[in-house]
Amino acid sequence: MDRVSSASNVFPTGRDDITGQFGLIWQVLKEPLIVPALKLLVVVCLGMSIMLFIERVYMGIVIVFVKLFGKNPNKMYKWEPMKDDIEVGNSAYPMVLVQIPMYNEKEVYQLSIGAACGLSWPSDRIIIQVLDDSTDPAIKSLVELECQRWASKGINIKYEIRDNRKGYKAGALKEGMKHSYVKQCDYVAIFDADFQPEPNYLWRTIPFLVHNPEIALVQARWKFVNSDECLMTRMQEMSLDYHFTVEQEVGSATYAFFGFNGTAGVWRISAVNEAGGWKDRTTVEDMDLAVRASLKGWKFVYVGDLKVKNELPSTFKAYRYQQHRWSCGPANLFKKMAIEIVKNKKVSLWKKCYVIYSFFFVRKIVAHIVTFVFYCVVLPSTVLVPEVSVPKWGAVYIPSIVTLLNAVGTPRSLHLMVFWILFENVMSLHRTKATFIGLLEIGRVNEWVVTEKLGDALKGKLPAKATKKPRIRIRERLHLLELCAGAYLFFCGCYDFAFGKNRYYIFLFLQSIAFFIAAFGYIGTFVPYS
Repeated sequence: MDRVSSASNVFPTGRDDITGQFGLIWQVLKEPLIVPALKLLVVVCLGMSIMLFIERVYMGIVIVFVKLFGKNPNKMYKWEPMKDDIEVGNSAYPMVLVQIPMYNEKEVYQLSIGAACGLSWPSDRIIIQVLDDSTDPAIKSLVELECQRWASKGINIKYEIRDNRKGYKAGALKEGMKHSYVKQCDYVAIFDADFQPEPNYLWRTIPFLVHNPEIALVQARWKFVNSDECLMTRMQEMSLDYHFTVEQEVGSATYAFFGFNGTAGVWRISAVNEAGGWKDRTTVEDMDLAVRASLKGWKFVYVGDLKVKNELPSTFKAYRYQQHRWSCGPANLFKKMAIEIVKNKKVSLWKKCYVIYSFFFVRKIVAHIVTFVFYCVVLPSTVLVPEVSVPKWGAVYIPSIVTLLNAVGTPRSLHLMVFWILFENVMSLHRTKATFIGLLEIGRVNEWVVTEKLGDALKGKLPAKATKKPRIRIRERLHLLELCAGAYLFFCGCYDFAFGKNRYYIFLFLQSIAFFIAAFGYIGTFVPYS
């Protein structure tokens, strides 16, 4: 027995040998390579955190002044209600085109078409244009029948299709503007297939364009009809409410510029044409048009108290696709337009700085990268490399203030703050990946997947299929990147709990659980397969 025991000490097992080799490699690389690289990353991330912090504080200060001094659009620009003219009749009202681009929107097409046809405006001064790119013949027939039904009621509605989906939404909108009847229109209102404007929408927006010839766009706010559907939709509401309550409001009040949200807005057609029309070079055709129009000197107005109902993506798959498009597109557009913005001579230096630095660089690039790299990579790594530390102001104080400033848009969800932080960190992985794809123009840079809308379909189908056990497709539910991130954070948490002094393990364990939940698809609404 003693010989066996001594032999086992002399000849270590294969597992011990591998562990020893790994430990040796770690020690060899740690001092000359890993420690300096991690220190550099800490400095870079702290710099980006300060940039984001200053941006959020600035936005907070401006929005307080806007609210205190009542700097609303009605006071900044001339706004008078449209009035009847007995002599000229309805011709006193401008001609308005309403575009509804859609693609296989079986669950919501009736809602959007019905809402558009229900807009209050002189019937001979409005044209409803349904741009149907659907590839499903059955859905196409349903949409066409719906258009015919409204046409039989006296609504001037046009059902337009095309042979291909070139340019996706931008291509459809561009083709829609080529029809001869559009030449008589002055303004175009755009609504995605799940948007339902109130009847008075045009009465609230058109006067801004009529009485202020320098205004190109009037943007309304989104109102989410399914924000309470699940925890994921509540998290989305918190992020988007900040965007509308603060970012859009500040941009409108200070620089008369903000990103067009792609829907729930009214454009002056002459401004669209002057800016070069719709382009499909990125997946954010709306932002592309807005930046180009702004560089021509046009102004934008955001009307925050005018809300248009719409639906948030409630499945994790749909949300991931949407966030890829929303993160990749702006980064790609920034790469394509940065030089053009710098060289532009029609807008002021301050406006150019705002668009390049604040609108694009900080919000569309830095915000995504620092969230993931700092809080999900660098901070956990300092647990394994105690020679590198992050100051408390960078690890705790700045992110806490930034988080609180983000939460002001949705006071009703303050109690969900912790869940929102964990969720945003999970999504930052996907957004960071998409941002680099956009900047480098590789892989899925031009991928366009229409965000799935469920409408009331899920509510209506679940009871009927309650007795049938849904088939779970592991490949579609499992996300390897989130799984790897969760495993790394969990390992760092265990190491910190056992050997570390940073006491990050509580955060690391919670964040790893959030990544695991996302990795296995247990987030959002689950749609059972038939």
